[in-house]
Amino acid sequence: PLPTQEDLAGLRCRLRRVKALAQLAQLPPVPAGASPNLRSRLERVRQLELRIREKKAGSGATLGARPSGDTGVAAPAAEAGSEKPPAYQRFHTLAQDLPPGLTLPYKFKVLAEMFRSVDTIAGMLFNRAETITFAKVKQGVQDMMRKQFEERHVGQIKAVYPTSYRLRQEKNIPAFGNGVKKSDYQLTLEPVLGEEEKVDGRPHLSASRLLERRKEFNRNLVNIVKQHHKAFLAALSPPMVVPEEKLTRWHPRFNVDEVPDISPAELPRPPQEDRLTTAQEVLSTARGMLTPKMEKALANLALRTAEAGAGEPVASKVPSPASTSSALKGVSQALLERIRAKEAQKLQALMTREPQQEERLAMLGRLPAMARILRNVFVAEKKQALTMEVACARMADSYDVQMPPGEMEKHLRLFAELLPDWVGIHAVRTDTYIKLDKGKDLGLVTERLTKAAKEAEAL
Repeated sequence: PLPTQEDLAGLRCRLRRVKALAQLAQLPPVPAGASPNLRSRLERVRQLELRIREKKAGSGATLGARPSGDTGVAAPAAEAGSEKPPAYQRFHTLAQDLPPGLTLPYKFKVLAEMFRSVDTIAGMLFNRAETITFAKVKQGVQDMMRKQFEERHVGQIKAVYPTSYRLRQEKNIPAFGNGVKKSDYQLTLEPVLGEEEKVDGRPHLSASRLLERRKEFNRNLVNIVKQHHKAFLAALSPPMVVPEEKLTRWHPRFNVDEVPDISPAELPRPPQEDRLTTAQEVLSTARGMLTPKMEKALANLALRTAEAGAGEPVASKVPSPASTSSALKGVSQALLERIRAKEAQKLQALMTREPQQEERLAMLGRLPAMARILRNVFVAEKKQALTMEVACARMADSYDVQMPPGEMEKHLRLFAELLPDWVGIHAVRTDTYIKLDKGKDLGLVTERLTKAAKEAEAL
C-alpha cells in the first residue's frame, strides 16, 4: 500500500531529528583541559540546543502534514464578506521577476494563459486532423489551469485576437461519452494559418507559430491597456500626451487592475429553430410545467434582460479634473499651472524612460552614501590604492544593502566616470587597481554627486 500523509510527515520528522543530531555531532568537542564546572555547562548547552532543534523539526513536520484542503475552509466566507479582490490579484505585479514597466492586469494575465492553453490543445488536435470542439478544449484548459473555462472566454480571445481562430457551429460531429448527440450543434475552433504554413500539403501549427501567436496576443492585450491609459492621461489636468511607442511604464496614479474587463466578441450560434436563446422562450416553453414562483423569477429575468439591452452603456471611470482645494486659495492661477506643467513634464519623462536609464538613476542615487563608505575603506586600509577585488569586497561588507561584487564594481567605475579627480581606476598587468584622493572634501564630493543625480533625473 502507498504511504499516507501521516506516514510521510513522520518520516520527515525523523529525518529532521537525524540531521539535527548530525549537526550536533559536528560541534567542536569540549577541551580536554576544561574544568568540571565548564564541562557541565557546555554539556547543558548542547542538550538545550538539541531539544530546540528537535522542537523546530517537530513543528515543521506538523505544518507539513497539514492537508491542503484545510486552507480553503475560510476562503468562501472571506470572499462572500468583501468585494475586495484577494491579495494574490492586488499584488501580483510585486511577484514578477521583471523590472517595473507595462504590466498587465491580473485578469488579462489569466486570459493570456488561457489563450496559451487553448492554442496548445488546439494545435495537437489540429495537427492530428481532428475536429476541435469547445467541449474538448474546455476540458483540456480546465485540467491545465485548474480554472473554469467558459464560452465567454473564447469570446474574449476572439475580441483580443480576431484572426486567431475561425469559429463555427457544426453538427454531425462524433462525440464519445460526453452526453452530446451527433445531431446537436457544437462550437468548433479552427486556427487561422497562412498558405506557407503547410507540412505535406496540409496546414500545420508548429511550435514557432504557437510562440508567435502567443506574443501577438500579449501585444494586443498591452495595446488595450494603452488605450485606457491614453484616456486616463487625457482626463488629467493639465492633459498629457505620451507617444505610445515611447511609453515604458504607466502613470503612477494609473491603477492597471481597474482596467475594465474585455467585452467578449459575439460567437456564432446554432440556427434559430434548433435552440432556445432567451428567457422569454424558456418561459413560454415551460409554462404550465413550473411552479408559480419559478415562473415569476423567469419573468423578472426576462424583464431585466430587456431593460439592460435597451439601456445605455456604462461609461468607463475616468478621473475628474483636479479642482483647486481650499488650501490653495489665494495662490496665483498662473503659478499653479506652471507647477502642474512641470509635474506633468517630470511624469512624462518617467513614463518614457528606458530601463538602462532607470538603472543608472538608481546607481546615482546610491553614490552619495557609498562615497563616505569608500573613503572609510581607504582610511582603514591605510593604502593609496587597492585592487578592484578587495575594494568591492570591503564595500559590499560595509554597505547596508546586499550587493554582489559585480554590481559594486559598476558603482566604483561610475565614481571614476563622474569624479575622475577623486577616484581613478588603473589596469596594471593582470590586475585592476582603484586609487582615491583622501584629501578631497567629502562634503563637496557628496554635493557634486547629488547634483549629477538631479541632472540625470531631469533628462
